[in-house]
Amino acid sequence: MPSFTSYLNFLPNPSQGIGDGGQAGTTMGPGFTAVKLSSEHKMQNTRTNSGRLISREISGHKWNIGISYNPMTRDEFEPIYSFLLQKRGSLTPFFVQLPQYKEPRDSNFKTFVASNTFSVAGASTIAAGATSLMIGATGYSSSSNGTAKPGDIFTISDDNHDSNHTKVYQVTRVETNSTYDAQTSPQPTSTQQRIQFIPALQRSVSSSAQIDFTNPKFRVVMSKDIQEYNLNTENLYSFSLQLEEAQP
Repeated sequence: MPSFTSYLNFLPNPSQGIGDGGQAGTTMGPGFTAVKLSSEHKMQNTRTNSGRLISREISGHKWNIGISYNPMTRDEFEPIYSFLLQKRGSLTPFFVQLPQYKEPRDSNFKTFVASNTFSVAGASTIAAGATSLMIGATGYSSSSNGTAKPGDIFTISDDNHDSNHTKVYQVTRVETNSTYDAQTSPQPTSTQQRIQFIPALQRSVSSSAQIDFTNPKFRVVMSKDIQEYNLNTENLYSFSLQLEEAQP
């Protein structure tokens, strides 16, 4: 008798299907008609009598995601809706992948990271709160294999140090051996690159941590505990999602 070892914890999409038992399967989810992504940093600003501005961050960072679908048939709609109902509103987190961030922007870099792994270079541990990382990979050359680009996103796999590190980060600057801030030490070697990103590291990162640029996933919950849809006279279902990042 066919069996499986885990339930799918990934919003079904055209690359990831779901079976009737809740396992990864062959019933692919529909694509998104629109995606909205917002980066939420909560700040508090105070101005002194002399006009000085004092700013401080008062809570952690959060990604908010809005997803819309084209009208769907019932066979397209039910696997998604059932998957979400099983999560019971904002109670149970799951993962979602956004198509615009599935792969890095640089085609050479995309090819390299598809079969190679980047890790933290130059330090045994990077403390939480850092906003840059020096990374490298065996056989990597920034001149021939390309680099990450501003706008790419990544996650960090650090099972030996902290398996709960599921935060998503977005690259804002990239420095290489030939293009780097001379006031920042050390200079990247030809097999390294320094990436700056937002938000700041949520957790400390070890030198064994892997930097994942391919298929990064957001860990989310639904923003609302009421899920609803519209059914029109052509028997097509209209549905949209509001999600927010949720860290363990």
